[in-house]
Order: sequence, then C-alpha cells, then structure tokens
Amino acid sequence: MSRRYDFDDDEPYVVIEKQSGTLSSLFIGAVIGAGLALLLAPQSGARTRRDLRRRATRAQRAARQVANDVTDTVVDTFHDARRRVERRIDSARQAIEVKKEQVQRAMEAGRAAAQQAREELERRIAETKAEYHATEPMQPPRAATPRRAAAATVPRADQEPEGA
Repeated sequence: MSRRYDFDDDEPYVVIEKQSGTLSSLFIGAVIGAGLALLLAPQSGARTRRDLRRRATRAQRAARQVANDVTDTVVDTFHDARRRVERRIDSARQAIEVKKEQVQRAMEAGRAAAQQAREELERRIAETKAEYHATEPMQPPRAATPRRAAAATVPRADQEPEGA
C-alpha cells in the first residue's frame, strides 16, 4: 500500500501514517474467545479428558481406515498397471515372433529366387555357348594364311608382272 505525496523537493517534510487494528484488535479477540470458551464448556476436566480420548480414538480409527483405503487403492492401481504392462509385453513378443517368421519366409523365398535365377542364367549361358560353337565355321590357323598370301602376290625378279 504505497501512497503518493506531492512535495516540494527543496523543503523538508514529515509523513505520519496511522495504522489501526494491530495489538488492540488481537487483545479484544482473545478476550472474546476466552469468554465464549468458558460459556460453552460446562463439563468437568475428567469428562473433557474422556471426550478427548474418544475423539482421538475415533480420529485414529478414521486415519487407519483412510490409510488402508489409500493402500488398497495404490495396490490395486499397481496391479492394474502391472497387468497392462504384461499384456503389452506379451503382444510385443507375439508381434516380434510374427515379424521373425515373416523375415525367415522372405529370406527363404529370396534364396529360392536367387537359386532359380542362377540356374536360369547357367542354362542360358550353356545354350549360348552351344549356339556359338554350332555356328562357328572351321577356319585355318591365322598365322599361316597371311604368309602364303603374301608369297603368292609378290612377283619374283625373273617373272614378269601379271597383267603386262
């Protein structure tokens, strides 16, 4: 609670604030409360102690009941959570087994397809080789052919050239 005051900064000033309801209000409230307590407590000290014991026993029973209820609730919640987690773990295990079987089947299918492709490739290679060898003509060795042809085309010095 701040208040704003307008003062001339050149002149000295004094601020006095009055606060009400501090110690006197507390004292008045204590006197009224004590008077009401005397008016509303017409029992003897022994009877008051007995009532306090009964109330304490009831409060103790109620606290135990609340503690038991809370414990039961926590235990039930824990068991429910545990069952949910176990169910999820079981379903995850089943999903892993299904995926494992799918991977195994895919690997087997891949191996079978690779084997089939290899056999097909080997068959085609064998067919191609057979066709190549069947269509290949028999030719004389290449090294002998050029020498004979060269010797036949070069005229000797004692011969006349052809076409003269």
